[in-house]
Amino acid sequence: MTELIEANWPLLVLALLIGIAVAWFVFVATRRTRVETTSRDTLDEGAGPAARNQALIDAPAAAATAPPVAPPPVPEGLAGVGAAVAAAVEDEQLEHATSMPPSDSGTDDLTRIKGLGPKLVALLASLGVTRFDQIAGWSDADIDRIDAQLGRFEGRIRRDNWVEQARLLAADDTAGYAAKFGNLS
Repeated sequence: MTELIEANWPLLVLALLIGIAVAWFVFVATRRTRVETTSRDTLDEGAGPAARNQALIDAPAAAATAPPVAPPPVPEGLAGVGAAVAAAVEDEQLEHATSMPPSDSGTDDLTRIKGLGPKLVALLASLGVTRFDQIAGWSDADIDRIDAQLGRFEGRIRRDNWVEQARLLAADDTAGYAAKFGNLS
C-alpha cells in the first residue's frame, strides 16, 4: 500500500486540492450572492402607502348603521295592526324569558356556568337575563331566540348545556353539579 502512495502521491495531492476547491465553492462562495432590486418596498424608510391601499385610505368612512328599512305597505283598513301584533308577541316572549321568580340576591354570578365568561354575562344582562332560575326555565323556543342574539357565541347554550347547569345551580345542588360538570371554579 505504501508503494502505491509513493508512486501516485502527486495525483493524490492534486485530488485533495480539487476536493478542497469544490468544497470551498459549495459552502463559502455561494453564500455571498446578493440580490439587488430597483423597486422599493412599502416598508422601506420613507416609502409611501401601497398603491393598492390608497383607495381604502381615500374612501369616506362607512356608515355605522344601515339605513332604516321602510315597512311593507298594508291595506288601509289594517294600518298598524301588524306592527302592534309583532310588538305584543315580542313583549310576550321577553316577559316569558325574564318573568321567572327572582332569586334572593336579584342577580346571580352567571360566570359559575361553564362556558359563560364576562362578555357573555354582559350580553345576557343586556337581554335581561341575570339569574340562574331564568336560564333554567328556558324552553327550546327561548333558547333559539336568545341563541340568535348571541352573535359569535351562537350555539353555546346547547353545546355547553347552560340550562342543565343553571337548574343545578339555581337549586344550590353543588354535589349534583360537581358530579355532572366537574367542580365549580
